[in-house]
Amino acid sequence: MPRRFQSGETDYDGRISKCGDAMMRTALYEAAQVLLTRTQKWSWLKAWGMQLARRRGGKKAIVALARRLAVILHRMSIDATEFRWRKEVNTAAA
Repeated sequence: MPRRFQSGETDYDGRISKCGDAMMRTALYEAAQVLLTRTQKWSWLKAWGMQLARRRGGKKAIVALARRLAVILHRMSIDATEFRWRKEVNTAAA
């Protein structure tokens, strides 16, 4: 029996759902794994994944990063924007 997490509006069982395309889940997992382990270029996304890996462990960090990649890719497809390696600092206010 998996653990149950409930807080307000969020209710999840503590595992990855198997909904959707299996090949897409595999591709996202592999992309997250490559980003954390093989990519030399640093980005805010890789830094976030490495911090998570230090706190929670490597495999959970890869799964979390895969989910975050899916959210980013979905947003990029809606907005027709490009991925930004670095978060821009608003220099106009300075």
